Amino acid sequence: MTTSAAPAPVAARPSPRRSRPRRSWTGWAFIGPFMAVFALVFLAPIAYSVYLSLFQDRLIGGNTFVGLDNYVRALTDAQFWSGLGRVSLFLVVQVPVMLFLALLAALAVDSGRLYGRDFFRISIFLPYAVPAVVASLMWGFMYGTRFGLVGNVNDALGVSLPDPLSPDLVLASIGNIVTWEFVGYNMLIFYSALRVVPISLYEAAEIDGAGQLRTITAIKLPAIRGAMVIATIFSIIGSFQLFNEPSILQKLAPNAITSDFTPNLFTYSLAFAGQQHNYAATVAIVMGLITMVVAYTVQLRGMRKGA
Repeated sequence: MTTSAAPAPVAARPSPRRSRPRRSWTGWAFIGPFMAVFALVFLAPIAYSVYLSLFQDRLIGGNTFVGLDNYVRALTDAQFWSGLGRVSLFLVVQVPVMLFLALLAALAVDSGRLYGRDFFRISIFLPYAVPAVVASLMWGFMYGTRFGLVGNVNDALGVSLPDPLSPDLVLASIGNIVTWEFVGYNMLIFYSALRVVPISLYEAAEIDGAGQLRTITAIKLPAIRGAMVIATIFSIIGSFQLFNEPSILQKLAPNAITSDFTPNLFTYSLAFAGQQHNYAATVAIVMGLITMVVAYTVQLRGMRKGA
């Protein structure tokens, strides 16, 4: 009786070692130049400003570390709060007026019933192409009561119009300049958002018998809510950064526009006229934080309403 030999056990082959995927640096090569420029022109100045805000240049001892003393000084500085209150009032009054006018212009241009639509669109947007310095000089000349337009009207009609550059009216005069400059810019934002609204919505509203006012309130305004939030945020940031217009008009109205008229003008005066670079950096950082908080709050409220 023959028996077959049992087959010899086959040795298990070692599983091939998984090779780690080689890290590709191609993506970093693309974003590297941007990151370098971003760090150089954005992060580095912020870091240097924070560094400056923690020191104080004293007559005895030189540049001395003072911790948060500069921030305490800024938060208790009457000049800083005076300028902040002034731009806050400017924001509350000027921004709604400007955005309302921009919205009216965008709705009028988008309605299709405006004769010469392209001409009006370019005409409304054209002031935005004028530099802020040129616009301030132009309006400052018109505001003049001695050699400007207001003075010419007074002489021609024998009246005495209020001085637009007086302490009581200068903030409103600056608001008029800023509104003239940026109505067209915000109009273009609203108009661009209106152009992407589906035509089917308008057709459905027309079938339902909705009029122009109902179409605006039920379709157009909800559709451009995101654009309105963006325009509001940009306007808030611009209001807190108010500098060019009061800086130019300060030469024409030195008694109305002081060195602390706005926080940015106050910072500029501290840094270049008062040689207080450390405190100027502190005020700039505080204003940046306030602007960021207010803009972020408006964004959250806008997103919540749009949900």
